[in-house]
Amino acid sequence: MGRGTRMVYRIVVRSELSEWYAAAFEGMQIETKDGQTILTGEIIDQPHLFGILDRINGLGLELLRVQALTEDAHSSYAEGGRELKAAYETQKQSLEW
Repeated sequence: MGRGTRMVYRIVVRSELSEWYAAAFEGMQIETKDGQTILTGEIIDQPHLFGILDRINGLGLELLRVQALTEDAHSSYAEGGRELKAAYETQKQSLEW
């Protein structure tokens, strides 16, 4: 991934994280399943990816997998991501009040 090249990544960690961790991974979709948490989201460049990986390490989470998704998955994420972002912004505003 070159600098400024946006890609959608799927990052899997051991343990089912609660919604409390959503703030630590802002902009990422969080799904828990079978004792794992799957983070999916658009990564803008390598420093952004390394920042997320550093956060995972700093929280003491065990990293299981990092996967760049195909262009088809990227398109699907962009469509669903708009809905998720709107929901996130609504939740964020309600917490600020």
